[in-house]
Amino acid sequence: MGNPSILQDYTRTMSASKLQESGEVRIAHTLHTKEDEFVFERRKTVFQSLQELKIYCSEDEVPNIALLGSGGGQRAMVGLLGSLVQLDKAGLLDCVLYLSGVSGSTWCMASLYQEPDWSTKLETVKDKIIKRLSGPGVSWGNALAKLKKYYYEKDHFSLTDVWAVMIVTEYVKEIDECKLSDQWDQHNKDPFPIYTVIDKQYKQCKDEKDPWFEISPHEAGYSLTGAFVETSSFGSQFDNGSKKKLQDEMDMLYLQALCGSVLADGDEIRKFLWQKIKDFFEHLFHIMQLEMFDEIRKDPNASHAENSYQVLMDLVNMNLTVLNGKDPSALDQSIRKTLNEKCYQVLMDLVDMNLAVLNGKDPSALDQSIRKTLNELSGGKHMDFPTEKLNLTDKQAAKLCIKQYTKDMCHNLRSWFSFWPFDESIPSTLLKSETRDYEDTGLFMNSPYFSVLRKERNIDLIISLDFSDGDPFMTVREAAEMCEKLKIPFPEVNIPSEDVKKPKDFYVFKGTNTPTVIHIPLFNVVNCGDDIETWSNKYRTFQVPYSAEMITELMEVAGKNISNNREKLLEQIGAAVRQKGHN
Repeated sequence: MGNPSILQDYTRTMSASKLQESGEVRIAHTLHTKEDEFVFERRKTVFQSLQELKIYCSEDEVPNIALLGSGGGQRAMVGLLGSLVQLDKAGLLDCVLYLSGVSGSTWCMASLYQEPDWSTKLETVKDKIIKRLSGPGVSWGNALAKLKKYYYEKDHFSLTDVWAVMIVTEYVKEIDECKLSDQWDQHNKDPFPIYTVIDKQYKQCKDEKDPWFEISPHEAGYSLTGAFVETSSFGSQFDNGSKKKLQDEMDMLYLQALCGSVLADGDEIRKFLWQKIKDFFEHLFHIMQLEMFDEIRKDPNASHAENSYQVLMDLVNMNLTVLNGKDPSALDQSIRKTLNEKCYQVLMDLVDMNLAVLNGKDPSALDQSIRKTLNELSGGKHMDFPTEKLNLTDKQAAKLCIKQYTKDMCHNLRSWFSFWPFDESIPSTLLKSETRDYEDTGLFMNSPYFSVLRKERNIDLIISLDFSDGDPFMTVREAAEMCEKLKIPFPEVNIPSEDVKKPKDFYVFKGTNTPTVIHIPLFNVVNCGDDIETWSNKYRTFQVPYSAEMITELMEVAGKNISNNREKLLEQIGAAVRQKGHN
């Protein structure tokens, strides 16, 4: 489960060919009409804010300022909130035209935009968010109900839905069922929000130039290509630019899962996910115990439901045990006792088949064993078996084949796990539809630069808040390199070698006919002294949700990057005004 591709999203369906200008698909390098109208009005607010800051200019000289929040899980979520609070206190928040985020920063954005005109009452909104993040979180009963709702109401149920319910709720502590397109009428006084993901197919194709996909309250589409659909239609099926099948707009919980799926990578996260699955089953079983007790009273044969649960729990525990380098033999014996030998043999052969393929070995003998055992278990009843032959010389094809084989075999075993609450098969349309797969932007570039580098947004100043783990300059360097490749105006980025391990708290990059870029690393020698590594280890991207004390402490550290640099920010805003006046 460490492969981030498991979180590819099959629900965001849009025809990949022959997109045409129509009333449903918009292909143009212009802003959406409603965004244009917002920008016109927001610039008036920015103008008034500049006057109050004693930065005097004409309305035409008002700079377009974009604030970027990088990825970084809950560290980014809390860090962005702390930064925004200080921008507000410094009188600078109303200077911001666009607020764009990646991954964890979008979790913060989603929380903020629940509140009408949140920037006018940020202190109150902040307290409300911190109280929620410090609270008990979503109950398992509510989580299960939400998962079932996703399953039954969607045409295409994917692992992103599972990620939303089991993982994202663990951090954001709520199930947000609001829709992005429905919120916008309540935000006339806030910056324009842009959520970002990437197109997985484009990312994997070296010849493609636009993997960047943005989702705003009005439309969703490719930032540089200029192909968009209404946000309320994002997820519907299109053909030749015409809507063929309507799908309800995703809710904000799902959007946060789509934007924040980068955590699904690495051995530690595989352990974490298996642990969450185990916890989920334990709570699920607790919910179902009374129902099963009633079943068993009425029908003694119904006890197989409890046995099936025990098998699942033992299998989850076996995964955790192996990942932790311990002996799983006791759990193996438990499974053998719970299941009859034949059903156990199928499961074990299936696991061995997957391992064989991963190790490049021929699994045909195991395949024959499974077929024979399933025929015996079914009493000679006809069962549909996968028939595609494995080509072990093509490792990727072999992995895909065994993945489908495993799914098909598990489908044949469904009757053995009849307590499972989702009793419908995957819709066949899932396999027939043309789809685009979207995932966390952080898997490609951990900051949403390209959402604001659209030429039509005419950005003069970018303030990049970097909450990334590891290299504090990777995002800005990657942006510069990619812009050079795509011939997009961007300043040259030069970082002193000594700053890589000991970054300062404020960097400015300028160029000719380019936006000015301010880069602010979260942990630096100014707010952390010589303890940067200690702070980084304390606030890792992947760990259990922060305590109330940790949240408060991180917000203060992030806020110092703004309060300590208020005068420098004012200086660069003034420079952007003067530069715009000269153009």
